[in-house]
Amino acid sequence: MKKWMYLIAPTAMLGVFLFFYIAESKEAELKEQSRAAELAKSKAQEAEKKRVAEEKARLDSAKRAAERSAEEAKRETDKIAKREAESKRIQDETEKYLADTAAQTKKVSDLELQLEAARKSKDQASREAFDLLKQVERAKVERRNAEIEIARLTEMLARRASDSSMTRMPPPPLPPTAK
Repeated sequence: MKKWMYLIAPTAMLGVFLFFYIAESKEAELKEQSRAAELAKSKAQEAEKKRVAEEKARLDSAKRAAERSAEEAKRETDKIAKREAESKRIQDETEKYLADTAAQTKKVSDLELQLEAARKSKDQASREAFDLLKQVERAKVERRNAEIEIARLTEMLARRASDSSMTRMPPPPLPPTAK
């Protein structure tokens, strides 16, 4: 009987082990199934959250892209309007300065004509003054020449007169001779 004891005790223990094992394995299987269900449920929730977040992100992205394109379009129209305004301002200033330049050019040409006329008038006045001075000098020279000529003629007449017998005093009468 002792031999059977080696067989009966392990078998009984195996039976008790199998009883607890099967009970625990069913519980473990249920826990595993509930955990798998919870895991699937949480994955589904996370997938749903992810899908909602992606949808929201896509909508936000589309909204931002629309806002950005509207902003870029507005900036572009503002830039074009600003460029056109600047171009118009430059064109207006250019036309104003061209008109001003034309007026100043006309004024310069008028002043040059007046300057030329003034120079001619000055040259004419200088020439007339020089001619008058020349005439005055010539008159002074002629007067001096005339005075010299008169002095020479007077001296010549005086010399002739002094040399002439008519202008000589007759010799004093001789004293009467006593007779």
